[in-house]
Amino acid sequence: MKFVDLKKVEEFKTDKAYRVLLYDSPNLRVLAFNLEPGQELPVHSHSGDSDVALIILEGEGEFTGAHAMPARAGQIQIMPVTEPHGLKAHTRLRLLVFIAPTL
Repeated sequence: MKFVDLKKVEEFKTDKAYRVLLYDSPNLRVLAFNLEPGQELPVHSHSGDSDVALIILEGEGEFTGAHAMPARAGQIQIMPVTEPHGLKAHTRLRLLVFIAPTL
C-alpha cells in the first residue's frame, strides 16, 4: 500500500510543468502535474493497450488533442493512450494522471 497526501504535492516551476511520479507498478502509474498559466503538456499519444485518465484537481485550462474541450476542477477525461491527448493551463492548474496498465 502507498499513501499520498496531495496537499504536499503543490510545487510549481516557472520554466516548465512540475511533474512527480506518485506510484508505479506493472498495473498502474500515477503522476501529478502542476502547471502555471500558459504551460502545457504537449499533445502526444502512446502505443500500447492502456487507458489514461486526466483528472483536474484545481484550476482551469483546456484538454487538447483528439478530444479538445474546456478543463476545470472536478473534470476527468478518460481515453485509450493511443488517442492524442494533452492539456494547456489558463490558470494555475493541478492535474492527476492515471495510466493502467502501465506502458
